[in-house]
Amino acid sequence: MSVALLLITHEDVGEKLVAVSDKILGLQPLSTACMNVGYECSVEAEIERGQALYADLNEGDGVLIMTDIYGSTPCNIAAELEEHEDVMVVAGLNLPMLVRVYNYPKLSLKELAEKAVSGGHNGIFLSSEANLDHGGK
Repeated sequence: MSVALLLITHEDVGEKLVAVSDKILGLQPLSTACMNVGYECSVEAEIERGQALYADLNEGDGVLIMTDIYGSTPCNIAAELEEHEDVMVVAGLNLPMLVRVYNYPKLSLKELAEKAVSGGHNGIFLSSEANLDHGGK
């Protein structure tokens, strides 16, 4: 068993990030589902759909939910799923974060959530300053 991953995002953002990470890594080491949230959705219906996805994904080690924008509808839906003690939600989903999570499939739910956050933080920097730090012009 391992932690499962549920991406709750606007439109197909999650699906696109999973597709790119699959190309980069060549595998998908965690059970993963994407929940696309439309702009004109019924939040109550989406919460029910999220509950069903949670139940399908959870094999006993919990579900890490990642959303694209904190405070947005997908994030609010994810927050409703935090009623389960084996759910953690991380907002601000980006590709470095997802790749980092996939690189540590054996971690616990809490440790995996921490890796997601560190992957997001460490994957963002001002490229021109980094280039200068490494001997660039």
